[in-house]
Amino acid sequence: MKRLLLPLLLLIISLSSFSQPIKRPKLVVGIVVDQMRWDYLYRYYDRYDNNGGFKRMLNEGFSCENTFINYIPSYTAVGHTTVFTGSVPAIHGIAGNGWIDQATGKNVYCTDDSTVEAVGSISKAGKMSPRNLLTTTITDELRLATNFQSKVIGVSLKDRASILPAGHNPTGAFWFDDAKGDFITSTWYMNELPKWVQDFNAKDEPARLTATPWTTLYPINTYKQSTADAVKWEGKFKGEKTSSFPHDLSELYKTDKDVIRTSPYGNVLTLDFAKAAVDGNNLGNGSATDFLTINCASTDYVGHKYGPNSIEVEDVYLRLDKELGSFFKFLDQKVGKGNYLVFLTADHGAAHSINFMKDNKMPADFLQSIKIIDGLNETLKKSLKKINLYYLTIIIRSISTT
Repeated sequence: MKRLLLPLLLLIISLSSFSQPIKRPKLVVGIVVDQMRWDYLYRYYDRYDNNGGFKRMLNEGFSCENTFINYIPSYTAVGHTTVFTGSVPAIHGIAGNGWIDQATGKNVYCTDDSTVEAVGSISKAGKMSPRNLLTTTITDELRLATNFQSKVIGVSLKDRASILPAGHNPTGAFWFDDAKGDFITSTWYMNELPKWVQDFNAKDEPARLTATPWTTLYPINTYKQSTADAVKWEGKFKGEKTSSFPHDLSELYKTDKDVIRTSPYGNVLTLDFAKAAVDGNNLGNGSATDFLTINCASTDYVGHKYGPNSIEVEDVYLRLDKELGSFFKFLDQKVGKGNYLVFLTADHGAAHSINFMKDNKMPADFLQSIKIIDGLNETLKKSLKKINLYYLTIIIRSISTT
C-alpha cells in the first residue's frame, strides 16, 4: 500500500504543478538610454536619488555586467536593432544610421521610406518606416505569439530609435518632429494620429519646458565627477558666448525646436509622452502582455555637444534618474508593482573628448577618414598603373613575336 501511495503522491504533485498558469508580466518596458556608458551607473551612484530610477533598478533588479558589443559600428540604429532583434547587422540589415547601397551607389538612411507619408506633419521627418529591417524583433514575436492581442508602442525623440525597437507591426511608433514641435508617425502605422497623441501635442509641453533656463539641479560646485564648466572643447548653442551654465533655451526654441533634444528637457518630454502612451492605450491592463519601448535620446545629444566628462552630462543623468523614479511610480499605480518588467540598456557608449584626453596627457587624436580614403585611392591608382603597364608590356611582346 505504501509503495502505491508514493508514486500516486508524486503524480498528483507533478500534475498540480503543470496545471498552474504561467505568470507573465502585464507590461514589458524596454528602456534604451542613448550613449549611456556603463560606468555612469556607479560614477554618479552616490548622487542618485534614493527614490530614483537607477538605484531602484540596481537594488531591486539584476545588473548584467559581463557584456560585449559584437559588431561595428556602434551607432544608434545598429544598437537599438541589435538589442531588440538579438541579431547582428549582417543578418538584421541595419548596418548603420545610414549606408551606401552597393547596387545603386546612393546613400540610404536606416528608416527612410519614400512610399509612406507623414501623419501629424507635412515634413520629411514623417516619411519613415521599418522597411529596411530584415528580421523580426522581440516586439514582433510578442505580437505573433499572442495573435496580435499584445499592444506594442515605440517612443523616442529619434525616428530610428522609435521605429526599429517597435518592429514591423506595432500598435504604433511615434517620434519628435522638429518642424512642428510635435510627436508624429507615418502611414506605415496609421492614417491619423490617435486622440491621445493629439491631446498631448495640444499641450505644447516643449515650449513650457524650454521656458525655464537649464541650470544645474544642485549647486554647481558639488559636481565633482566632471570637468570645470565651460572648457574649450565644449559646444555652444547658437547665440551663446560661452558653454557655461545657465543655458537659456526659451528664445532659441521659438525658431529652432531641435534645441530641446540637447537638454534634460528632452528626456522629460519623452517620459511624459510614454506616460500618455500607457494611459492612451491602457497598456498593462489587457489579457495579453503589452510592450512599451522607450529611448531617452537627450543623453546622446548632450554627450555629443559637451563631452562625457562635462557638468552637463552629469546633470542630465541626475535629472534622468529622478524622471525614471517618477515613471516607475507611475507604473506602480497604473499597472501595479510587481506586474511589469523593466529592462534598461544603452545603444552605445562614448569615448572622452579628444582635447580632454590631450589636456590630460592621454594618447588621442582625431581619425581623419578623408586622409585615409585619399591615401588608399592614391595607392590603388599606383597599383593599377603598374598592373596596366605590366599587361601592356605582355601585349607588346605578344605582338612582336607574331
